[in-house]
Amino acid sequence: MYNKNSQINFSKGKTKKSFVLIIVLFFLTLTIKAQEKKTISGTVYDNLGVTLAGATILESQTNNGTTTDYDGQFQIEVSVGSEIVVSYIGYISETIQVTSSSNSFIKITLQEDTFSLDAIEIVAVGYGTMRKSDLTGAISSISSEDLVKGTVTSTEQVLQGKIAGLVVTQDTGDPSSGSSLRLRGGTSLTASNNPLIVVDGIAGVDINVVQPSDIKSIDILKDASATAIYGSRGANGVIIITTKGTKKGLSFNYNGFTGVSYASNHLDMLSANQWRGYVRENNLTDAIDFGGNTNWQKELERSTAMTQSHTINMSSGNENGGLRASISYLKNEGTVKTTELERLSTSLSTYQYILDKAIKFDAGLFANIDKWHPLDYRIFERSFNLNPTIPVYDNNGEFTSVGGTLYENPVEILTNRSTDNKRNRLLGYFKTEANFLNDFQAVLNLSLEHNASTGNTYKPSYAVLEGRSENGYGQKTYGEYTTMQVEAYLNYTKTLGKSNINAMAGYSYLDNSYEGFGAQRSGFVTDLFEYNNLAAGQDYRLGDVYSYKGKSNLASLFARANYAYDSKYMVTATIRKDGSSRFGANNKWGIFPSASVAWRITGENFMESTENWLTNLKLRAGYGVTGNQDGIGEYKSLSILGVGGDSYYDPATDTWSLAYSPAQNPNPDLKWESTEQINIGLDFSLFNKITGSIEWYNKRTKDLLYTYEVPQPPYLVGTILANVGELTNKGLEVTLNANIIQNDKINWSTNLTFAQNTQKIEKLSNQVYETDIIYSGSLHGLSGMSNQFSQIIKEGYPVGTFWGYESSGLDENGEFILSDEKTAIGNVQPDFTIGFGMDFSYNNFDFGFTSYGSFGQDVLNATNMMLYDPNRLPAYNVPDAFLNSGINSAPTYSSYWIEDASFLRLQTVSLGYTIPFKDSTSKLRIYVLGENLAVFTNYEGVDPEVNLTGLSNPGMDRFNNYPRPTTVSLGLNLNLGY
Repeated sequence: MYNKNSQINFSKGKTKKSFVLIIVLFFLTLTIKAQEKKTISGTVYDNLGVTLAGATILESQTNNGTTTDYDGQFQIEVSVGSEIVVSYIGYISETIQVTSSSNSFIKITLQEDTFSLDAIEIVAVGYGTMRKSDLTGAISSISSEDLVKGTVTSTEQVLQGKIAGLVVTQDTGDPSSGSSLRLRGGTSLTASNNPLIVVDGIAGVDINVVQPSDIKSIDILKDASATAIYGSRGANGVIIITTKGTKKGLSFNYNGFTGVSYASNHLDMLSANQWRGYVRENNLTDAIDFGGNTNWQKELERSTAMTQSHTINMSSGNENGGLRASISYLKNEGTVKTTELERLSTSLSTYQYILDKAIKFDAGLFANIDKWHPLDYRIFERSFNLNPTIPVYDNNGEFTSVGGTLYENPVEILTNRSTDNKRNRLLGYFKTEANFLNDFQAVLNLSLEHNASTGNTYKPSYAVLEGRSENGYGQKTYGEYTTMQVEAYLNYTKTLGKSNINAMAGYSYLDNSYEGFGAQRSGFVTDLFEYNNLAAGQDYRLGDVYSYKGKSNLASLFARANYAYDSKYMVTATIRKDGSSRFGANNKWGIFPSASVAWRITGENFMESTENWLTNLKLRAGYGVTGNQDGIGEYKSLSILGVGGDSYYDPATDTWSLAYSPAQNPNPDLKWESTEQINIGLDFSLFNKITGSIEWYNKRTKDLLYTYEVPQPPYLVGTILANVGELTNKGLEVTLNANIIQNDKINWSTNLTFAQNTQKIEKLSNQVYETDIIYSGSLHGLSGMSNQFSQIIKEGYPVGTFWGYESSGLDENGEFILSDEKTAIGNVQPDFTIGFGMDFSYNNFDFGFTSYGSFGQDVLNATNMMLYDPNRLPAYNVPDAFLNSGINSAPTYSSYWIEDASFLRLQTVSLGYTIPFKDSTSKLRIYVLGENLAVFTNYEGVDPEVNLTGLSNPGMDRFNNYPRPTTVSLGLNLNLGY
């Protein structure tokens, strides 16, 4: 029934006012509710449970946003009732509704999209990380899965052939030897050319303090726009190592292998029977046949050398903290007897969040102990010299000893002495990160690195060479260096619509100190003490005891700004100001700026028609200035005194005393070497299968350090260290990666790197310090070549230019036909280098190989130059090939002995089978690994891969013929996850 009294009577004024008030209060309540703020923090994961750094967190329909840190963590303040969108390139975005009852901490898992994987990679850029898609500089990255596997005795070997433009050279098979690193050519004559090593944000550390099993990823900063953030230490590039952190849950991993090695190559010298045949054919009546049949090279070697390696990793973590620990043991026997490397390594890292994840603490410790037996490399020259009819032992069971120059028994040299070295490395850090005001992060990093080494040598009184001549010789040495560093910086990250802004500014202070001492003594009554009682030696000489100590400091201010708009247009600018105690009084501070831009072309609308095949195309360009202060050393800008060779009589004490005199001229203008670099790069991705980059660069290094001769007077000393020269490096680099097949059963991928570099000395003199030519590559010590040099440093030529007579072969008498004038006859710089690898898996089987090569470099085969001598027979031995060489002339340095040492090395080949467990996170892999299985080269020496760096003997094969081993290993890897 209709009741008119049930209607609201709008004609009454009071009721109207009440209704209006209700409506106003309702909307006011909604407004207040909308303005209510709530702080949301959380972690972003991918579909495999791995945290995503650099994911974008944006409040819908606002410019309020932030990004996740390296651990995938974020914090943002948003309005209640709004939505936040979590996005990451290569993944499907997630939208989350924020209500008053929403949890303050959330976990977000993003599912992978079909975008190019290259674009979503996170790389370290120095004092922070960036998405690879946002990079403007030349940075190459490699993950732990792609590092070189096998017997790695020096950590830098894991990068061999993996990075375009990075040359890693191990010029000997000695397991205790390290490797040299060169990135885009050398930039210095006398300073270090090695890149700066950064481990977990700690700059300038020894790369071998971290073992390969602890490495998560390595990022190589190549151009100055990327390395300028490291100022006076970034001229040779920067290698940033990020170590493995904890995983969610509990995991355990064991990786171990045992291998057998043998020498892969030898010089083909005359056997005893060949020597006897030569003597008979030439009726050499004065030849002495000692009745033996000795292959001296093989007498120095083990028939098989054993290698074993064992590594255990354990990780446990959750949302608020975690712990990771590892321990590894390596024992690698060298193919030459007595040589081996034994290493014990440990690492421990932990992190902890507090105050609702506003503050994070990180701590880490890496330590290892190396023990090895140094080798006297003179044994190789003796092994080539000795008559093959000489037996190793005489009839009395003693080492055979035959008189003659450079004719000592090499097995006796190898055996009758004690050499024991030890090295301890320690790196520790403590890091604090504090997030505040949503967009700011403050970081404080404290670190300490301590390295110490000891050396012990004893040559008994019955040993040839120094033992007999000095009636026993003992030596002990000790050296250590310590680096303490504190760095504090502030990061600001903001997302405003399509704009992403990141700014960073900080301060760094480094304190480096070193000290050491040594003692030696000879004239021992007994050999029983060996090197453990030097006081038992009775011969005292000046210089038997020495000690040293030094210290340097580096203070720095630095800043960087990154801006990206719509993931299409990127700009980066950096600046660093370094002040060093090494610099001269007039150059205490240096400024190192850089700038770079990038344009992701495929983000433009006019590129839509190519999106089916060209999934990424980005153009980059950058310029920057970096420095190199390693050539200065401590106190080089100051006037210092040293003990002179003369003594003076002091009548007051009626004694003779050593005289002190000036040992170094002061140079208040001394400063760092500076490198300007232009880089243009192009990144691309095709069909979501092929990714790659092309880089062109031009580097000009100024103010090269060299020790110049100066007149006396006005100078007190005849030489001075000064900044004068210039050199250039220009090159091209190409990197290609292809996922050929990728499905549930088959995965097939390949990678290729190519690099070409051209170097030239532009300047060596100025108006104050002058030199036309610098001689290098000394031949002193080779028969008949005292005070001769094989190379020059000269304007217009690259470093390592061989300079000598051009040879056009032999005349009818077997004499060398030589040019009238010396000229450039080769250089050690390669024309180009390559690396190539492949990985293939089918179901649970996997197969892969890696290889690398260097082409166009010249090497002086000084070993053959000495051995191809007609005067050696019959007293000394010669190579088999010498008998048919037609040479009838004494050794003469010329182009005849310069060889093209191009090579391609099959580095590793692996075959494995994986046994999966019911738990998908656990598995067992068994594998076989071969190393150094083949070398393709026309070089006639033992190995074409020789040292190409420095000024003393680059590109010279000079009896340092420790054979590089071929190794076959059987190993297993066990992963358990809980």
